[in-house]
Amino acid sequence: MNENKSNSRRNFLRNSSLATVASLSIPSLVTSAFAAEPMRKKIGLQKGDVILFQGDSITDAGRKKDDAGVNAASALGSGYAMLAASDLLYKYADKSLKIYNRGISGNKVYQLADRWQKDCLDLKPNVLSILVGVNDFWHTLVNGYKGTIETYRDDFTTLLTRTKQALPDVKLIIGEPYAVSGIKAVDEKWYPAFNDYRTAAKEIAGKFDAAFIPYQSIYDKAQQSAPGVYWTGDGVHPTLAGAHLMAHAWMEAVKG
Repeated sequence: MNENKSNSRRNFLRNSSLATVASLSIPSLVTSAFAAEPMRKKIGLQKGDVILFQGDSITDAGRKKDDAGVNAASALGSGYAMLAASDLLYKYADKSLKIYNRGISGNKVYQLADRWQKDCLDLKPNVLSILVGVNDFWHTLVNGYKGTIETYRDDFTTLLTRTKQALPDVKLIIGEPYAVSGIKAVDEKWYPAFNDYRTAAKEIAGKFDAAFIPYQSIYDKAQQSAPGVYWTGDGVHPTLAGAHLMAHAWMEAVKG
């Protein structure tokens, strides 16, 4: 009898826990991912700020590269950067924000550095958002790239040091490289090595007093509401839902 009561209680607690998880909204899941960060930082926005999104294909998202216009839909692509930009322009209509996207598909950190003067420093951003790192690892598996975690850490640190020297007041947002395991491109060969890139990005964000977006835990938590393939088609590139998830998370890193 006592054992039956004990089993019933365990089942009740388990079912209650599952019901609680199921009832959490996506915004709540994102908030909980940020809440787990011990040194959370938000970036303040000022009137007239220039905001620049930088990175690889996740940021690029098919943007029209011959369109250099500010706040232009075609120049912002179809991913999280465009969705975040549209939210910024709607929410802070009184701030006259100027928003650019200069992500390029396939880029690793050293390739950002090769084009940094034209695609970053010359734009003189007040807020600089960078999401880079997945190719620095992924291309060691598929493209014969010889970089290591030390290469990534050193290149990223050098890039941000250069940026701060040229733009000492720039406010930084660093996105965590992420991957959703078990979906097409992302298999057991990614682990545990890829986790070191995530750790390095977080450490670099702390070193440069940047806001850090914990995209990996956000994607992990989002799978409590829908499977991984709902959020990313290949384990890396977001679906429309994944792009919205990332944009919502990005907006959590800023304040008006």
